[in-house]
Amino acid sequence: MGFEEKEGKAAAAESESETETERISRNQSESSLTTEDDDDDEVEIKIQLGPQYTLKELSEKDKDDESLRKWKEQLLGSVDVASVGDTLDAEVKILNLTIKAWGRDDIVLPIPEDKKPKSPWFTLKVGSTYSLKFAFKVSNNIVSGLKYKNTVWKTGIKVDSTKEMIGTFSPQPEPYTHEMPEDTTPSGMFARGIYSAKTQFLDDDNKCYLDLEYSFEIKKEWPSQ
Repeated sequence: MGFEEKEGKAAAAESESETETERISRNQSESSLTTEDDDDDEVEIKIQLGPQYTLKELSEKDKDDESLRKWKEQLLGSVDVASVGDTLDAEVKILNLTIKAWGRDDIVLPIPEDKKPKSPWFTLKVGSTYSLKFAFKVSNNIVSGLKYKNTVWKTGIKVDSTKEMIGTFSPQPEPYTHEMPEDTTPSGMFARGIYSAKTQFLDDDNKCYLDLEYSFEIKKEWPSQ
């Protein structure tokens, strides 16, 4: 969530043939390119990365290929393949969002089970610098090109659109965390009021793991702690 139009940083993933060396970062890759036309409409160009495998199939594939074995070790890390099952679909659960502001206690916002936060979900101070951090857990399979998208409106007018590439992650028992760059809320009397927002977490195939609509308020001062 920011208050200036921006595009998230994208990372690239290179893919060669199945029997050749494949290079991929365990923390960051993307198999779709995103552009925007003059009407601010998003256009996605999909790049085919080849067939998808379960982690068990991937771990057993081409065992004699040394370069491929090293690539899989880098990609999978310490994943216990026996414990993740034989499913093609990754599962990503967004656990919470945290608002971090200097001199303030962190505002930790657990994701409601019904995906319907109370209104307003949180309050920010005008002209304050903050950053947004979220925690998420990955299970079953590798999630490729996980990205964060957020749109903010005030009185029905779009005032911000933020996109951030997070990366590619393998399953692990412990949650991952990702912190967004610092941002600043707008200043002045007219910046105060109620805003509505929509937050999404999607992967390279545009599978949505969280679609959250909520409102927040900007006031003259922070709420009392």
